[in-house]
Amino acid sequence: MAAKQREEVEPIEQEAETSEESAEESKSGLEAITGIGPATAKKLEEAGFKEIRTIAVMSAGELSEIAEITEAKAKKIIMIAKQECDMGFETADKFLDRRKEVGHLTTGSKTFDTLLNGGLETQAITECFGEWGSGKSQIAMQLSVNVQLPIEKGGLEGGALVIDCEHTFRPERVVQMAEAKGLDPAKVLKNIIIAKAYTSDDQMLIAEQAQELIGDKNIKIVIVDSLTSLFRSEFTGRGTLAGRQQKLNRHLSTLHKLADTNNIAVYVTNQVMSNPGLMFGDPTRPIGGHILGHSATFRLYLRKSKAEKRIARLVDSPSLPEGEAVFKVTPDGIVD
Repeated sequence: MAAKQREEVEPIEQEAETSEESAEESKSGLEAITGIGPATAKKLEEAGFKEIRTIAVMSAGELSEIAEITEAKAKKIIMIAKQECDMGFETADKFLDRRKEVGHLTTGSKTFDTLLNGGLETQAITECFGEWGSGKSQIAMQLSVNVQLPIEKGGLEGGALVIDCEHTFRPERVVQMAEAKGLDPAKVLKNIIIAKAYTSDDQMLIAEQAQELIGDKNIKIVIVDSLTSLFRSEFTGRGTLAGRQQKLNRHLSTLHKLADTNNIAVYVTNQVMSNPGLMFGDPTRPIGGHILGHSATFRLYLRKSKAEKRIARLVDSPSLPEGEAVFKVTPDGIVD
């Protein structure tokens, strides 16, 4: 009788061991990080942070707030995530190998692409500033179309997220550009996500929530048009300058993380101001001061020329020389 009971118990114990092993094997994604359980992983995934690398680049305060854990625990989780991603010190040759993953998105003009060494880089922020009518928003809409092209045609085979702060996005114009590229306008429009921002806080929140959309909708470019308009209207006078620049810096940091962790392009437009005290040279200056000047990876100054012609001048880049490109804004979009 005792022998029969032992025979009945042994299979149950074996099943328990098997279930424990399968539970260990099923641990994947964020739960693979020590300190993150199923509940915490679910909160992070719902917020759009589904990969270990996205945790590794978060601040302790941000992780603490989203996951509802202490900052001390958040710091430990981030440290473990960085170790998992091997994000410590590395030699320059390994960094060069990782740079091979960088893609380039065509502007539609070969001359313009040459100026940028093949087009807009992924893992970078490209800023275009200039007066009204210089073509900033036209380029934004063109990029939202071009990003959907095959890689061999200069695209990234993905969608676009447009944060519209100046209410300049026009789907009718996108239809024109799509037809000129031989694309189905209905499909092109479905692959462009529009988010209208009415305050600087709204603009920042949209960017912070973009992580979830990027994975679910295969977003390959984030466009902010324009980056500084809402900050400029809300923060007036020298007394508010420090607060404005601090918020702008945080917003740019969010955009950089989106670009780097997801290998996508970020294109931002910027307004300008005039310096009436300047006696010689061009008095036009971009808004955003040194914060934006240091943060943007590539800075382009757009100027109007005769009729449809526009001039793009590369004024700052970590690796490319200064230069100019002439392109046209036509009914078909951006062309040589």
